[in-house]
Amino acid sequence: MSATRESSTGDAEPNKSIRRSDIALVGVYEISKLLTVPARLESSLAGVLHLLASFLDMRHGLIALLNDDGAPEVVVGSGWSEATARRYFARLPERAIGRIVVTKMPLVIEHMKKDSLFENWDFSEWDESNGEWSFIGVPIKDRGNVIGTLSIDRELGDTPYYSFDEDVRFLTMIANLIGQTVRLQRLIVRDRERLMESHRRLEKTLEHTAPPDERTSAHAGAIIGDTPQIRSVLDKVRRVARSDSPVLLRGESGTGKELLAHALHEFSPRNKGPFVSVNCAALAESVLESELFGHEKGAFTGAVSQHKGRFEVAHRGTLFLDEIGEISPTFQAKLLRVLQLGEFERVGSTEKIKVDVRLVAATNRNLEEAVAHGDFRADLYYRINVVPIVLPALRERRADIPLLAHEFINRFNAEHDTTYSLTDSALAVLTSCSFPGNIRELENCVLRTATLAQGPRIVADDFACRHDECMSAVLWKRSDVESNGYESLPIQRGGAVGKTLSPPRTARGGYSPPAESAGEPLKPTSASTCAGCAVPASNRAVAAAIEPSAQAPEADRERLTEAMERSGWVQAKAARLLGLSARQIGYALRKHGISVKKF
Repeated sequence: MSATRESSTGDAEPNKSIRRSDIALVGVYEISKLLTVPARLESSLAGVLHLLASFLDMRHGLIALLNDDGAPEVVVGSGWSEATARRYFARLPERAIGRIVVTKMPLVIEHMKKDSLFENWDFSEWDESNGEWSFIGVPIKDRGNVIGTLSIDRELGDTPYYSFDEDVRFLTMIANLIGQTVRLQRLIVRDRERLMESHRRLEKTLEHTAPPDERTSAHAGAIIGDTPQIRSVLDKVRRVARSDSPVLLRGESGTGKELLAHALHEFSPRNKGPFVSVNCAALAESVLESELFGHEKGAFTGAVSQHKGRFEVAHRGTLFLDEIGEISPTFQAKLLRVLQLGEFERVGSTEKIKVDVRLVAATNRNLEEAVAHGDFRADLYYRINVVPIVLPALRERRADIPLLAHEFINRFNAEHDTTYSLTDSALAVLTSCSFPGNIRELENCVLRTATLAQGPRIVADDFACRHDECMSAVLWKRSDVESNGYESLPIQRGGAVGKTLSPPRTARGGYSPPAESAGEPLKPTSASTCAGCAVPASNRAVAAAIEPSAQAPEADRERLTEAMERSGWVQAKAARLLGLSARQIGYALRKHGISVKKF
């Protein structure tokens, strides 16, 4: 398996042999240093072959690492790179590698072209030379098991004075170092995967075992809720927050769009940067331009100093534009340019300022209808509506009402040094109400009730709706739901007591008060008001809503009869179905001449 070549000068060989031993020692030292440097395994192995070429007379070198099935998993050759990795797989001498793996011993072949292991081997892939080639291969082991091979080849003319045994010993030492390095790296990979899996299991365990309040706070700080609807929104927020895509928050007024914008910022990689909020509906167009883009000293009357705009302040952070549907068409064009180019000019300046801002916008308007009417630019709509997130109305997640109510009463207690608490009957009143004003209206209801409560324990009788004093049933009237799920706010005028007016749409897709106080009679339903949120008794229009009319007396009678049948002819239950008080339902039954069935 080995060959020895003698030099012409016999006494010169020991000196050369000594030099070879020194070279081998230096080689082991240099390669060991290389393998201790943290790096990708393939890069480290390519560096080993590069160093071997400096210490051995070799033409090519290959390191092959095998998987548990014995198939090549990693193959690195001399001059290895990502681009040439596939080529080295094709050049692997599999029969010779197989011999080394099976025998677990080094393999030395002095004449490769004459050996059966390299029969029909295409040597032109290695070199155009027609010389004689030799091969040396050693196993790479891990605790006695072969996990790979290290092999080199050279032309026989390159080895005039030393034996193959020296190279085998040198390569075996290098293979042992490689085996230890591979073992350590695989252990590190397994430990990292095990730790990551343990971390994932721990996260799932904490998520399922933590109380609802803790789970919710872990999702999004100030956002309170544990229903599937709000959790779905928060999960979407966490996914969206990872990117810089513009987000459009949509939903009815009072659903907490600004809180959700804060959550987007906190979950994003920009959470170390500023969060800047602007209410577009609260500022005139000229003021809004100065607020967003800034102005130079003397740009207009009152500009006594340079002022940085909100875009500039929000650099590397998040800019929240609330009520974006209220900006004028002229300003829409200016905003679009900033969003497209990422640059703007201060008012009164020609210097361009580049900014890196993540935009989050919010609206309760029907932007699609505004675009169709030409009142909102379609190109701006597509620019801000990359990721739409719709916030559910409070009536769509009633199970969150107790959580929110407790939070509001706790805040009231902290601010006023009181000890109010909500009883089960109080929570029953709250959960039975639809709260068209959403969370804002719920907070108003809880704070008003706590302010007027007669004792520290708030009960059902403490609520205004139990005394015909809740004006929500008068202020709010559920109109036909629009295509986007939002509802209009009816407006009541002083001259029409008990009448609510459904405002006509403006050209911009919003709503404006009607010119005259005329409209449809108020017809409350259980979907629009709570059990106690009836119109005050003095408001005769509610009863008139179900009185016989010239247009459809039979329809009103049938509606009243149906409610009574559904409630088992219990007037109190029928009143709750229709959103009326017991006194009003009795008045309506007498007006329509309906006899109450008794069982």
